[in-house]
Amino acid sequence: MITIDKLNLHYDKTASYNIGKSTDKNKGKNPSRKSGKNKASTQVIFDLSLTINKSEKVAIIGPSGAGKSSLLHHLYQTLQSRAALCSQRQGLVDNLSIYHNVFMGALARHHCLYNLINLIKPFKQNLNDITALCQQLELDQPLDKKVDKLSGGQRQRVALARALYQQQELFIGDEPFSALDPLMTSRLLETVFAQHNSVIMVMHDRELAMTAFDRVIALDKGRLVLDSNQQSINLQQITQLFQTSAVA
Repeated sequence: MITIDKLNLHYDKTASYNIGKSTDKNKGKNPSRKSGKNKASTQVIFDLSLTINKSEKVAIIGPSGAGKSSLLHHLYQTLQSRAALCSQRQGLVDNLSIYHNVFMGALARHHCLYNLINLIKPFKQNLNDITALCQQLELDQPLDKKVDKLSGGQRQRVALARALYQQQELFIGDEPFSALDPLMTSRLLETVFAQHNSVIMVMHDRELAMTAFDRVIALDKGRLVLDSNQQSINLQQITQLFQTSAVA
C-alpha cells in the first residue's frame, strides 16, 4: 500500500505543520508541503523507513512526544485520496448539529447543490443512514443537537461517525477513542475494523493495540524502535520503552 524510505520530518512551530523529505515509493515523490528545515522547526521523525501493506490493521504506539501523530498525518497526506482521517483535533463545527457534522463525511460524494439543500432540509435517506450509524456508535443523542452541547466522549464519537461516513477503504485514526472507556473502545474498534479494508491507528491503550491489531509499530524520540506482527510482539521491550520514557 505504501512504502516510505528514510523519512525525516520537522515540525514548523510558526505554521503548525510538518515539513520534511523522504522517498515515497507509493507516489514516487514527497507529498509534504515543502522540504528542508528552518530555524523555527524541530525535527520529529528521523530516518524512518516503513512499508504498510493493503488489508493490514496497524497500531502505532509510543510515549508522549515520540512522533506518532506526525507520522500518522504524513501517511494521511500521502493516502488521503482513499483514506478517512479521524484526528485528535476532531474539526467539528460547534454551531452545527450532530447530523450536519456527520454528513460532512459525505460532502465529496455529492454535488454542491445537493449538499446545500441537505443543509437546509436533510434528505430522509441521509437521516436514516446517520441515525443508524450513531446508534451503532452508541451515540444516543438527538441528531439536531449542536455538538457544543456534547461531552468529550460524545464529541469523539461524532468525529468517528463523520470519518466512517466517508466510506473509504482505509481508516487513519489518531487516538480516536481516548475519551472512552475500555469496553466501549473495544466495541467501536470492531466497528472500524468491519467497515475498512485497512486501518492505521495511533493507540493510547497498549494492551488493546497488542491484542486487536495485526501489527504494532512503536516510536521513541522520532525513531522506529519496534515493528512486529501480533504473533511475535515483545511485551518486555514495549514495557521497557514506556518505563524508560517515564524516567527520562
